[in-house]
Amino acid sequence: MRKEWVKNRKGTNVTQMYYARKGVITEEMHHVAMREELEPEFVRSEVARGRMIIPANVNHVNLEPMCIGVHSKCKINANIGNSAVSSDIAGEVEKLKLSVRLGSDTVMDLSTGKNIDAIRAAIIENSPVPIGTVPIYQAIEQVDRAEDLTADLLLENIEHQAKQGVDYMTLHCGILLEHLPLVAGRLTGIVSRGGSLMAQWMIHHHRQNPLYEHYDQVLDICAKYDVSISLGDSLRPGCLADASDAAQFAELDTLGELTRRAWERDVQVMVEGPGHVPMDQIDMNIRRQMKVCNEAPFYVLGPLVTDIAPGYDHITSAIGAALAGWSGAAMLCYVTPKEHLGLPDLEDVRQGIIAYKIAAHAADIARHRKGARDRDDQLSRARYTFDWKEQFRLSLDPERAQEMHDETLPQEVFKSAEFCSMCGPKFCSMKISQEVANFNAKILEDAKAKTA
Repeated sequence: MRKEWVKNRKGTNVTQMYYARKGVITEEMHHVAMREELEPEFVRSEVARGRMIIPANVNHVNLEPMCIGVHSKCKINANIGNSAVSSDIAGEVEKLKLSVRLGSDTVMDLSTGKNIDAIRAAIIENSPVPIGTVPIYQAIEQVDRAEDLTADLLLENIEHQAKQGVDYMTLHCGILLEHLPLVAGRLTGIVSRGGSLMAQWMIHHHRQNPLYEHYDQVLDICAKYDVSISLGDSLRPGCLADASDAAQFAELDTLGELTRRAWERDVQVMVEGPGHVPMDQIDMNIRRQMKVCNEAPFYVLGPLVTDIAPGYDHITSAIGAALAGWSGAAMLCYVTPKEHLGLPDLEDVRQGIIAYKIAAHAADIARHRKGARDRDDQLSRARYTFDWKEQFRLSLDPERAQEMHDETLPQEVFKSAEFCSMCGPKFCSMKISQEVANFNAKILEDAKAKTA
């Protein structure tokens, strides 16, 4: 039975950063330390420094606390949510449960259709992992046009979702009026939905971004409920041709400023990163963000390393995600095969999560995190000894692994077979290697007998 964590945090500022800076190790920090095999004091110091966040809204009562930071395991996020033309509450809760079962560390509800409020409430109620949202999506449903948005309406939606228990929110605070001319000449313009809506509002009103102008009020809300801010990368590149351009980096500089302003109020922050980046530019992007944003956790979408594989962008992006995680990205936002094509269904969610679990795990191994390779070594031993059940148990997707194995070998054969259907008994290298090992062992045994 899932343990419900009691929240005793009360006051106008109840953030994990607030307590960490006062030298207090909260029960959430204790729990994170156990999960990550870190010392509680180290977790506290990283949260106080801003290099680690623990998204834990005081109203999310069934949450199992986790952390996002460069000195913890690389995390993944799964996006779910309905659209104006597809999906319902039951369908989104099913996606949530699948995401949690397959190991997604957080889940974002990106609903843009009907029943947004009810869907979010159902997702939070059923989720033991942190839930993220993009409040402007609900605000835009309450007006006829983006131009009709107001600062008050945006702030009302942020506080409403905070009250519901949302743990972190993507807020497009960093796209400024003066950044918009820098987009001229881009191949794909502004690909962020929230960013494009803010740009549309600024162009119409010839005024500055209301979330930037009212950032202090945003911080008041986040401090009150301990909502972590995920600073939206509104001007992220939507294709390789637009990667690492002046618009992207101008906004990044603003995100660095907003990060420091949030820390002055003890509000937890992570920074969102680019979506399409050639492989040779990924490490530079990560290092630049760390420098500009004082090592606040970096949360990247992919990035996709090529633009020519619609239907397979869970692969093109997982390649970039693994490289980003190796360079220091703290969390990877999954991409499904449906990216750019349609709303993901359950199978798309499954493929996206597994691709990103692979990427995050590969990054942890490359960064030599404690115990990261243990499971790999255990599975390799099971493979060598033809312990099929143990291989499946240790797999990221046990059901799919056994399904693929069993479809070519009958169940009665599978139980004792010392081979798979790729090589068969005659060409199985593992079986031959065991014979070589037995031969070597016999030679050693004979040598010992001669010298005895």
